[in-house]
Amino acid sequence: MSSDTADLPNLTPNQIYALVVLMVEARELSNTELRELAGFPLTGEHGKKLVKAGLIQTDRSHRPFTHELTDEGWRVVRELHTGAPPKAGGSASRSLFTLLGNLHRGLDRLRVSHADLFKQTAATASAPAAEAAPVPAAPAAASAPAAALATPADGGSDVAELIRVAYRELAKAPGAWVGLADLRERLGDTDRAAVDAALRTLVRQDGVRIIPVANSKSLTARDRAAAVRIGEEENHTLSIGAA
Repeated sequence: MSSDTADLPNLTPNQIYALVVLMVEARELSNTELRELAGFPLTGEHGKKLVKAGLIQTDRSHRPFTHELTDEGWRVVRELHTGAPPKAGGSASRSLFTLLGNLHRGLDRLRVSHADLFKQTAATASAPAAEAAPVPAAPAAASAPAAALATPADGGSDVAELIRVAYRELAKAPGAWVGLADLRERLGDTDRAAVDAALRTLVRQDGVRIIPVANSKSLTARDRAAAVRIGEEENHTLSIGAA
């Protein structure tokens, strides 16, 4: 990797290929599956270095061993293209880094995260709450500032409705992106844990998207503090389309 990307570890071509395959599959892979998908299993020093660097977690309790990206692994694989491809990888590595760079640029333009793009549909289908109907807006609350509404005792759907009210007050149009930092400020003293739980429920509903900011360097301390963790990533922006 290039010297100006010191936060990215030095990786061999095979280690890079393994990380990329784990990213695009977005799930735990066995060594058998890695052999089929990448052409090699993740064993020996290659696997040990990735584990030691905190990029993958390996389950050795059964054979074949299985591997999965950690949060740090997701961060590194998203930023790989900012470094120089390893010379040992030749044209294959250069082509891969060109692809990763253009992928990052496209996702940044579309405001879609890597994890959102590659997530397995089977995992989504296995969650019963994924098909929950959107909570209807309460007409009387639409014009009232969300911060002025008391946090309901039962939490859950009522907090989700507070979020929808706050979003409508902040968004320039249905589906527009609103930063979670602005949303939390609008919600005032609403319990943080209740808001996080409601956001994780809302994102399973039609028309709701919560994603990270692709260009992490643009994030302020305020943005980072307001993020909500969903799956493998810290997410910073919310979009709710027209009902």
